[in-house]
Amino acid sequence: MDKKFALIGAAGYIAPRHMKAIKDTNNNLIAALDNNDSVGIIDSYFPDADFFTEFERFDRHIDKLRRADQGNAIDFISICSPNYLHDSHMRFALRSGADAICEKPLVLNPWNIDGLLEIEKDTGNKVNTILQLRVHPSIIALREKVQAESRDTKHEVDLTYITSRGHWYLQSWKGDAKKSGGIATNIGVHFYDMLHFIFGALQENVVHYSDDTMAAGYLEYEKARVRWFLSVDYKYVPESAKAQGQRTYRSITVDGEEIEFSGGFTDLHTRSYQEILAGRGFGLEENRVAIETVSHIRNSTPIGLAGDYHPFLKV
Repeated sequence: MDKKFALIGAAGYIAPRHMKAIKDTNNNLIAALDNNDSVGIIDSYFPDADFFTEFERFDRHIDKLRRADQGNAIDFISICSPNYLHDSHMRFALRSGADAICEKPLVLNPWNIDGLLEIEKDTGNKVNTILQLRVHPSIIALREKVQAESRDTKHEVDLTYITSRGHWYLQSWKGDAKKSGGIATNIGVHFYDMLHFIFGALQENVVHYSDDTMAAGYLEYEKARVRWFLSVDYKYVPESAKAQGQRTYRSITVDGEEIEFSGGFTDLHTRSYQEILAGRGFGLEENRVAIETVSHIRNSTPIGLAGDYHPFLKV
């Protein structure tokens, strides 16, 4: 096993995908941290990994490995902690002599990116981010198609994403906008990055509606006009999807044509890790437009049913 990993946030929803990616790329998880000790999933991947519930002891362990004989230091620290802690944990990784691999959203505010760039410069270590849709074959193919078109082409896009969550959601840190960034940040940031990745620079950002469980708005890019709708409320799932027992609904249409990208989601973290380990990871600047987008959405006053709004808002 070539590289040594540590993991912050081992009990979270997304952590098993990181464990699998570390395993699939033939690397080793040395240590993991979470203040919640429901982390038996580690045994499925790295039963010999050390585990800590207190950051101070985890910090000491990472530092001891760094100061020990050459070859024991942690190479990468994967960060799956709550959104508002990402910035602090990336700083810890860089100062510990490791590169960081951080889940989305990278940070909550654009100015945090500037601070991390300074620490990268000071330490010589790098932040890598999980922008998994950028490595999805269907998304890459669509981007190549759009880039080959004339510059004045502008597509009409509808983005709809509903991922039902139970009553626990609003009682957890995810329901606290100061910790999660709000609904658009927590479940939408990688879609906004995808739109920028495919359609170019962001030109306009309008919010039509926003509450704790749903948000909708309009985005205009160089090559697309986008109406978007995001929610964690089951009531917004279309009846046709409910009839099939589905609690999640994901749809992207470009000029009325559905873009099929439902398949292949489960292995995108492994693909992302492969790219990072090959030196082709997405760094801090690649996140800037998406973070600026969600920051603007969070701090905007919704204008209501005016302008070009998503059809789901009519319900």
